[in-house]
Amino acid sequence: MFNRNRSLRHLSAIASISLVTGCGVFSSDASEDEGPIVVGTTSAPSTLDPAASWDGSWELFRNIYQTLLSYPAGAAAPEPDAAQSCRFTDDSNRVYSCTLREGLSFSDGHGLDAKAVKHSIDRIRKIAVDGGPAGLLGSLERVDTKGDREVVFRLNKPDATFPFVLATPAMSIVDPEEYPADALREDGKVTGSGPYGLDGYEEGQEARLVRNDNYKGFADRKNGATTIRYFQDSGEMVAALEDGQIDVTLRGLAAKDVVDLQDRRAKDEIQLLEGAGTEISYLVFNPKDPWAKKAAVRKAVAQVIDRPAIAHNIYKDTVEPLYSMVPRGLAGHTTGFFDDYGKPSTAKARQMLLEAGIAERVPLTLWYTTDRYGSTTKPEFEELRRQLNASGLFSVTVKGRPWKTYEAGYRKGEYPVFGRGWFPDFPDAENFIAPFVGEQNALGTPYKSPEITDVLLPESRRQSDRGAVVAQFRRAQDILVDDARLLPLWQGKQYVAASEEISGVERSIDPSTIMMMWELDRKTSW
Repeated sequence: MFNRNRSLRHLSAIASISLVTGCGVFSSDASEDEGPIVVGTTSAPSTLDPAASWDGSWELFRNIYQTLLSYPAGAAAPEPDAAQSCRFTDDSNRVYSCTLREGLSFSDGHGLDAKAVKHSIDRIRKIAVDGGPAGLLGSLERVDTKGDREVVFRLNKPDATFPFVLATPAMSIVDPEEYPADALREDGKVTGSGPYGLDGYEEGQEARLVRNDNYKGFADRKNGATTIRYFQDSGEMVAALEDGQIDVTLRGLAAKDVVDLQDRRAKDEIQLLEGAGTEISYLVFNPKDPWAKKAAVRKAVAQVIDRPAIAHNIYKDTVEPLYSMVPRGLAGHTTGFFDDYGKPSTAKARQMLLEAGIAERVPLTLWYTTDRYGSTTKPEFEELRRQLNASGLFSVTVKGRPWKTYEAGYRKGEYPVFGRGWFPDFPDAENFIAPFVGEQNALGTPYKSPEITDVLLPESRRQSDRGAVVAQFRRAQDILVDDARLLPLWQGKQYVAASEEISGVERSIDPSTIMMMWELDRKTSW
């Protein structure tokens, strides 16, 4: 069995899109007086096509699309959703078979069968968006179908984590008649089979979800409609909560707002759920940059950065310093960067540079996204600049971009050093290592590490008991520390705020830290 730690997660021109709902299959049982439950977040989707997304777009996808497996409330491992049953049919974890529920259909009335599942998975690999979810399917050899309801996944190597991959929203099932096999859907419309249909979407502003009457799965919808509203700033989002414009905040709360909300919770004015989290923040060094490609430069940066100062002074202790890519609480966590570098030391960093023949100040530009991880990101990067420049060893500038252009930029290799956050696809040490290494990875920055990709990860995937593969993950992290291509900064604590009228918040976050909107309800409607 996998051991999982449940955790809560933080949650341009406007392109207005009118979405075809198809034959009246969307409905809402929310009364006119109550209206939809409104959830605020600072993490807007980058796309509406699952084949293009390995990011926070999954929050929306979980609610409008359907996967073979997913997480009912309280589940610690994936369970069938579009599938009636799934299992490995061999002893080597290389053949995984799923039988679909009977009578499945998409929101437009088209039937959902085994061929639709195969189409959905095959197109991810055929389109192969740079930095997209094709990287999750490295162990997949091919997809076969048997009749209308059976799908067989044949793997090229043992992979006990494959069921968890199928449960990610990247593996959402799409209508073959609407989603091309070799290209992304570009008309701005959505055809899914999830608990909700997308009744309207304004890019960067809001997504309007209403009940999909064609849905067949485990979700017991407690509400008839939910609206997700996207904010640029934590302060604006909290003000909207206080004014009653939204009911829940999902992601992106700034540290100062968390502190204020803690005070309000103490006065019974608001709900604030706190939990240990698996969100991490880290820096990525581009090996194509003339300075960032130098190991001595990367290690000198690692030696200077003061993580406790960032956690305390910038984040007001709402995050914790992190010294490995695998966060605390998961089997395989280490403190590798602290063990190798110890406390911040300018003297040690200077010696590293001098031994590499670098005597001048190293010029570096650090990039961050202005609208993805909350409004504290900017002061965090300003603090990184201050620390590095104060050492006298670096000449650092910082620049920010909105997420859509930022993401496109790092995929093209435009940034010498850039910041990323990571919310796990599934809470296992594998998912804090595998997505970042190999030729095709979530960062769009190739990272060749044959020992990790060809030896350690394959060894770990043979084991269903994840506690038995700690040695492999620790060795992988030793390699990451030695390369210093990825520099972990902090591990987040998790906060979700809600008005006192809302129930179900504690049930709404699945083990992959995505909100299941259907669990939210109004106490006044009981």
